[in-house]
Amino acid sequence: MANNKGNRRRFGAVRKLPSGRYQARYPRPDGQMRPADKTFPDKTTAERWLVRKEAEILEGRWRDPDDGKLTVEQWGERWFAAASPELKPKTRALYSGLIRLWINPRLGSYLVRDVRPITVAEWIAGLHKAKLSASRIRTAYRVFAQIMQSAADNDLISMTPCRGIKLPRLPEPEPRILTDAEVERLVSATNAPHDLLVKLLVFAGLRIGEAFALRRSDVDVDGGCITVDESLAEISGKQIFDTPKNHQVRRITLPAFLVRELGTHLDRNVGKAGSALLFVGRTGKALHYNAWRTAHFDPAVERAGLKDVTPHALRATHATWVADRHGVMAAAARLGHSNASVTTRHYARAVDGRDAEIAKKLDAEHTRMLAADYCGDPQAVPDEVRSGHKDGEQQNERHLAQNWHDDDDGGAAGALVPV
Repeated sequence: MANNKGNRRRFGAVRKLPSGRYQARYPRPDGQMRPADKTFPDKTTAERWLVRKEAEILEGRWRDPDDGKLTVEQWGERWFAAASPELKPKTRALYSGLIRLWINPRLGSYLVRDVRPITVAEWIAGLHKAKLSASRIRTAYRVFAQIMQSAADNDLISMTPCRGIKLPRLPEPEPRILTDAEVERLVSATNAPHDLLVKLLVFAGLRIGEAFALRRSDVDVDGGCITVDESLAEISGKQIFDTPKNHQVRRITLPAFLVRELGTHLDRNVGKAGSALLFVGRTGKALHYNAWRTAHFDPAVERAGLKDVTPHALRATHATWVADRHGVMAAAARLGHSNASVTTRHYARAVDGRDAEIAKKLDAEHTRMLAADYCGDPQAVPDEVRSGHKDGEQQNERHLAQNWHDDDDGGAAGALVPV
């Protein structure tokens, strides 16, 4: 279309409508012409709008208005279908339930382009009123944030509305860490062969699903180790074998006594096939978590006189023991954590009395350093110097000054000679 100088317009077109207003049309990136979403009072205003629209396209800021007409529910379905293959079965079931129960009923009818941070904040407040736990609210938000981020990544919106949202804090209960004596009592109170399963939890740091999924082929008696490459999960009553959490396959070296007991268990109680499970129920099939706790673990905890002990507490106990004696990195490797911060945040804790032991060792080291100035004899260090009192410090300075003078023939008597 020609402009007011008679030259053909380089980008888009403007025409006058019967109403007297002006309509602007522009080519989308795919070449198809599209009308502006509004009309203009005069030709100049319409042309200025076209200039801005061309700049959006050239700079990659243009968004197809039709894409913004998708609802959260519609886009959520596409996101979930694309993300599902990479999700573990348990995670997939969790996300599906959160979308169905808490995202679609409250946000599903919104157009993707109409969701604002205040919309998200109001949704979070509604979940609070519905008495959802802090953990469930945070997980639901994480799913919704992924849906909206994918909308931004696919140019449906310019920016995700999931920003600056205040989420409820998660309670951080201290994990139950058992002492050596408590572990012995629990093992003794557990019926065989489930006592061996308990030992694997506490001396190998396995997750309960990993222990349930162990097979004959996972045990290397000669090498003294096991391979953790599967985990058993239950979803709506159905058991599913999958890779461990975060797909972290690992080999764990076991203490010699546990290797011997595993070897005996393999000879007496486990099928000869490499796929035979180490621990099964009365029907010969994989153990069910709730049934196993009710029949074996919880009664053993009660017989041992313990409280608040779960299978997961045994994993936390293992993490604490290893971190305390061999460092957090060693504990993270045995637990299958790619980041040691997960180990310290959720599992490893300081062993009772260890802080006092550290202070005692620091005091001994301090005394040793002072003794170096007293011919290496700790007994020669005066009490006031050892305790750090000011008069002791002054006496120590005089003593050091004399030592330095004695060692330097060129200094004046009683003077400090720089070295």
